[in-house]
Amino acid sequence: MRILLVSEDIPYPNMGGLAKHVLNLARALVRAGHEVDLLGGDQHPIEVAGEEGRFGGRFFGELSGHTAGWKEIGLGMYLPPKRSVQARRFARAILRRADGYDVVHYHGHLPNVARYIPASVNFVQTRHDHGSECIQNTRFRDGAVCTSTDPADCAGCRANAPNAIQRSVSAMAVARYRREVAEAFRRHKTIFVSDMLRRNFARTSGPGPWGTVVHNFIDIGRLEDARREAAAMPHEDGFHVFIAGKLYAAKGIEAFLREIAPRLPAHMRIAIAGDGGDAERLTAAYSSDRIRFLGWCAPERTLAMAARADAVVVPSIWEDPCPSTIFEGLLLGKPTFALARGGTPELAGYASAPDQLRLHDTMAALVDDLVAYDPARRFDLPDQQAGSADHAARRLLEIYRMPAGPLTA
Repeated sequence: MRILLVSEDIPYPNMGGLAKHVLNLARALVRAGHEVDLLGGDQHPIEVAGEEGRFGGRFFGELSGHTAGWKEIGLGMYLPPKRSVQARRFARAILRRADGYDVVHYHGHLPNVARYIPASVNFVQTRHDHGSECIQNTRFRDGAVCTSTDPADCAGCRANAPNAIQRSVSAMAVARYRREVAEAFRRHKTIFVSDMLRRNFARTSGPGPWGTVVHNFIDIGRLEDARREAAAMPHEDGFHVFIAGKLYAAKGIEAFLREIAPRLPAHMRIAIAGDGGDAERLTAAYSSDRIRFLGWCAPERTLAMAARADAVVVPSIWEDPCPSTIFEGLLLGKPTFALARGGTPELAGYASAPDQLRLHDTMAALVDDLVAYDPARRFDLPDQQAGSADHAARRLLEIYRMPAGPLTA
């Protein structure tokens, strides 16, 4: 097949999980014998992504307008036309290329773009975050998961104390956006990386043909390289815990440290890879010879540290849609500690034993389990192919070959 992957998250010098997902998929599709090109943003040349940006096809940096703020922060409200204008712009860029491909697969933050793609185009999109109904993409505010479905309540994410005008205009913007997204999902194929995301969208928009679920995946080749290198190195004394995540509230690293720091066992060492707005404050408050902040780390180093660790902790307190760090921990054979929220519980099927993915309702319970955990406990390696990009590519190819139109299951 001739496949055009599309994402405005590519390219950047340090790319996030969505961009890595797309590039891993591109390489898997090329390995399977397909012709793959990538339509990305015009913010940088592809070379800024280094080795990560090489996937075996052509790159077109033609998506624009997605970084414009429209002065929404200054105005303290969401503007109704903004995301419609941006989606139309993306649709025009996609349609300039679409005739040369059998399928177009979009991974990005404007799900309403499918509303502006003709029904005759074989168009697929994967939803990676809460952006199908939450303009902020996170459904997380004031340090907790947001469960409101009222568009007027969304004004509180653009202004601290929204006045009547800000609340009314923001409500119109969110209602219009959600309506366009629902129309988009009714027109074209939609994939969610977790059933949690699909359920949350149905909670807002009601029942409908809201697509199917294909979980995230990882590059198994790189994981196996990291595991072999770790096995060849001598084990350091102590019980080594590894965390990878952005240092801001939703990822729960501060909540985890607040709970464990007062009772950190003498044999436990914690290494944290990641940067973010809370980095300086958290480092000042918690850094020690047993809690190390490593800053941003290249993907290869992050995976190597996970492979050498005795346990992986993923302390997200938001509804993480389908965290790749869970896959990495499980497929490396590590006990993996997390909260039972978001899409994380769906990943239990990738574990090698029922107690490898250790889910908890509260951070206190997670820390209790981690502190009491027997460091001598080991797990077999699970079926790694189940979480691989190649396995996911085979399922996606089935979807690509389906007739244009919405997916119902």
